[in-house]
Amino acid sequence: MINLKTKHEIELMLTAGRLLNSVVEEMKAACEPGVTTGDLDRLADGLIRQGGARPGFLGYQDYPKSTCISVNDEVVHGIPGRRAIHEGDIVSLDLGLVLDGFWADMGCTVPVGRVSPEALRLIRVTEESFWAGMEKAQAGNRLGDLSAAIQSHVEAAGYSVVRQFVGHGIGRNMHEDPQVPNFGTPGTGPELRPGMTLAIEPMVNAGSYDVYIKPDGWTVMTADGKLSAYFEHTVAITPDGPRILTLGEAEGAQGLKATG
Repeated sequence: MINLKTKHEIELMLTAGRLLNSVVEEMKAACEPGVTTGDLDRLADGLIRQGGARPGFLGYQDYPKSTCISVNDEVVHGIPGRRAIHEGDIVSLDLGLVLDGFWADMGCTVPVGRVSPEALRLIRVTEESFWAGMEKAQAGNRLGDLSAAIQSHVEAAGYSVVRQFVGHGIGRNMHEDPQVPNFGTPGTGPELRPGMTLAIEPMVNAGSYDVYIKPDGWTVMTADGKLSAYFEHTVAITPDGPRILTLGEAEGAQGLKATG
């Protein structure tokens, strides 16, 4: 069942989202050669708690850390630890927090120092695919319109979208209905209605969309060892168009972000 949010609930989610955005910006700045993924996780955990929220991922389905940090051919759900990041790596940051009973969820892929042109292109296309989906995140459209727009943009660039993991509805729980695939057919799926709040998160592989999970039970890897990138925001469907709830305060001052 899709849980539609009131205007007040969306404002609470916006407050949570702005806090999360500030944490992500600090983490992005800290992605320097020699830093460990565990260092980044501790940074995020502290900042989330300082903001009066709790790290949503910690303990969720027994997940052991406060963030997911995935490097290079790791797609999502990488467990932070002793691994140091190096010049040329790409690092996917995935964070969630809970504030006043509501979730915020966002992430991105960060280039560390000088990276290859192909890695930069993969990151760019992944973010662009999110905005392609956003253009279709209009009340009255179907969820398949959004999903198909993401898929089309990714595949036109010669990449593939991961099939085994998808976005999701979000609110008082991290995972709510509906699922939000990054692939699909226009005109299909649930109708997008004001009050829906979605975590839209393209996961894009440079090669095949096939993935596998490491023995740790969490870390998702590309099957062919090629790079993967990721981009996510929490988005509300409103009568006036999509509203990103995980922008910074200055970015989100106008409430609605132009797509494209």
